[in-house]
Amino acid sequence: MRRLRQLAERTPAGRERYVDLLRALAITMVVLGHWSIAVIGHDRSGRPTGHSALGDLPWAWPLTWVAQVMPVFFLVGGYANAASLTARRHRLRQLQLGASDAAPRPGAVDGHATGWLVDRSARLVRPTTALLVVLAVGAAVATGRHADPVQVRTVVWFATIPLWFLVAYLVVVPLTPPMYALHRRFGLAVPAVLLGLVALGDLGRLLGPAGLATGNYLFGWLAIHQLGFAWYDARSPDLPRRRRLPLSRRAGALLVAGGLAALVLLTLVGPYPVVMLNVPGTRLDNAAPPSVALLAAATAQLGLILLLRAPAERWLRRSRPWQAVIAVNAVVLTVFLWHLTAAVLLVGLLDALGVLPTPRVGSPAWWAWRIPWVLALAVVLAALVAVFGPIEARSRRHPAGAVAARPLRTALAVLGYAGIVAGLLLNSLTRKVAPEPLGLPAPALAAYLAGAGVLRLLRSGWGSRGSPRRAGDRASGS
Repeated sequence: MRRLRQLAERTPAGRERYVDLLRALAITMVVLGHWSIAVIGHDRSGRPTGHSALGDLPWAWPLTWVAQVMPVFFLVGGYANAASLTARRHRLRQLQLGASDAAPRPGAVDGHATGWLVDRSARLVRPTTALLVVLAVGAAVATGRHADPVQVRTVVWFATIPLWFLVAYLVVVPLTPPMYALHRRFGLAVPAVLLGLVALGDLGRLLGPAGLATGNYLFGWLAIHQLGFAWYDARSPDLPRRRRLPLSRRAGALLVAGGLAALVLLTLVGPYPVVMLNVPGTRLDNAAPPSVALLAAATAQLGLILLLRAPAERWLRRSRPWQAVIAVNAVVLTVFLWHLTAAVLLVGLLDALGVLPTPRVGSPAWWAWRIPWVLALAVVLAALVAVFGPIEARSRRHPAGAVAARPLRTALAVLGYAGIVAGLLLNSLTRKVAPEPLGLPAPALAAYLAGAGVLRLLRSGWGSRGSPRRAGDRASGS
């Protein structure tokens, strides 16, 4: 509590605390949503299994217009990435100007992108690596004790469901420098163009060829990420209006009205399903890949965010609420990554004890079980966060310093990210019933660990003229 109080007191006056609150709320809603709609049962062999209750509760589908909060995470991710990239650029420029009275050479500050990317990787990769290593070791132990490799894969597959989102975000992060440059040039026209590309992809899904929609996995999330850039630039009233997101309540009301109107037309009149999450049997999946309907929902969510911004900012000026937001954000990725592992562990424990409740979805017993189920999962997750949360917290406290950019470092940084994305993507595409002794496909695990290792090597300062700290010291003339 003392450290939280100190962090709260040291918060810069200009910090947009609302962004941190939204990140914490988005992840909390994802966790509670997954837990609340879980249906636990047994397969034909008597083993525990689970699925989403949404397919059995069509009346709840409109609730997903709010419950589908991945757009919120990409929105605040765009804001945070623009803020950190701009801060790093400013810091390097100050270091270079301090090292010499002469004006910096053209392109001398361009090296910020590689260093920023390597620094950013620690906050995402370290907590993810901890999850994958623990799951792989646990799976290897289970396989060594003669567990069925198919069952081992099924368990790990459930635990790694959150990684599908991380794949998309890990693609968006390396694109931040060039996409922010496009934003500085063309402003809100960039997400408008990306929206058009998403619409073209949807047309392919509806009329063919379906492969035309593959790009929506990138274009949809990038469009929302770009709006985060516009939100960050709204802090500077001297910038052109095309680069700034209007933050007034009037703008919020217009976005809510426009987003909801478009959403109703697209889902009730048009060809899109009402539900914004995956439900087998629907005409198409609004989230995988993102559809125009999902972007309409994101527009309405953005409007609601703007309407609540002023009262939320006033509330966050109070010490206790802000300390709570700081505490959650310190381990927010750990909470997200481990919340389904907590469910797997609790189901396994209750089943082993012979006390696993399996009420029929929608029955009074199923609804009554929601509260003790979520509370029990919260206890298990709290224990996991206590063990693995410090890994994420350390990643946030030790950013990389200023390093000299070299073509080899840039290439390795790109390859490192590519290895991580390839590994996570291969795991997501591998069937849950594939016989995998390590729970994860061996090539996927190898690609991920190789990519993570390369980024770890770069964070240590390899490939620069010295360690990150020494590079910064030389630039400052010390």
